[in-house]
Amino acid sequence: MANKIGLVPQILIGVALGALLGVMAPGLAQQLGLLGQLFVGMLKAVAPLLVMILVMSAIANKHESGSDGRKTFATIALYLAGTILAAMVALLMSQFFPQTIALSTIAEGNPPAEVTSVLIDVLFKLIDNPINALITGNFLGCLTWAILLGISFRKAPDSFKLHLQTFANGVTDIVQLVIRLAPVGIFGLVCFTVATIGIEALAGYANLALLLVACMLIVALLVNPAIVYLVIRRNPYPVVFQCLRESGVTAFFTRSSAANIPVNLALAKKLGISEELYTVTIPVGATVNMAGAAITITVLTLAAANTLGVEVSLGSALVLCVISALAACGASGVPSGSLLLVPLACSLFGISYEVSMQVVAIGFIISVIQDSAETALNSSTDVVYTYAVDQMAGDS
Repeated sequence: MANKIGLVPQILIGVALGALLGVMAPGLAQQLGLLGQLFVGMLKAVAPLLVMILVMSAIANKHESGSDGRKTFATIALYLAGTILAAMVALLMSQFFPQTIALSTIAEGNPPAEVTSVLIDVLFKLIDNPINALITGNFLGCLTWAILLGISFRKAPDSFKLHLQTFANGVTDIVQLVIRLAPVGIFGLVCFTVATIGIEALAGYANLALLLVACMLIVALLVNPAIVYLVIRRNPYPVVFQCLRESGVTAFFTRSSAANIPVNLALAKKLGISEELYTVTIPVGATVNMAGAAITITVLTLAAANTLGVEVSLGSALVLCVISALAACGASGVPSGSLLLVPLACSLFGISYEVSMQVVAIGFIISVIQDSAETALNSSTDVVYTYAVDQMAGDS
């Protein structure tokens, strides 16, 4: 019966019941907060392994293609540029509309004095022992070893790479199982939050969700059209609106870029895009074109920094944009996968793993809106950018 209801309605029910119980029976609600703590604990356990295995497998199993290399490269370059620009939009909006969030336990952050401190900290985390990186939740270290091992494993026998992909699929299945428990975990988190902090905490979460959606709308309706116009030199809005309507709406409800690949392939064919191009760029885009994820990571990280009183310098903010974009490219293909990469960005500002995972849990509370809007932006942009490169001025 739970599967028939769907995850999004279940989360909404969990939020509503948690808020109601937190107001009516705060004593019981605080005890049920254990459910939320267990949920956060499961996220903390699986997130570092998820990043390491998925990125490693994706690089090791990357296939070469005989398609038009120049246009494929141009499309991927647009994916990366759009993702970084999305992170910068999130940074600017967070400066104009700073957010704070209610945390059950608040520890002081360790703000870097200047951008060089951030870079030095990043360098030491990049060269961390892989086992220690997994144990301590050092996502930068996990990412480094995943990339290095993935490159090395590209020369491995196909049988080994197949086993590695099977391992990655197994980890993804575990993540999906954890996320299926999100309604129960969120119920416990809301119970505890409302019972200890008050119902106004949920209003703060609503403001955070509103900021996230506003950033995504700016990218979808202003940034993407501007990029497309620079490429094709004509009105971009007809194709932008068509992609939002035929790809974005579907992705909004599936909440999975990977699940929306068949929809995007059909839309690309309908738009007359070269099959040699879109059969490569659409699947790649479902993995690396993650503007919405970059927005989520940036906004939540800055909200955590504001809550802890961490001063974010201009240099540190720019580093955050790049890290958010790179982390977004490695976001899991499962719903709300980008939330599990928030600790990576938080670690830049000395925010403890325990606190950053609380931020992740809060992200799940607002994921009813955030993840749907994020996936709609990510998936529709895959087709928008592929179309732009296919129709590149001077090539068609």
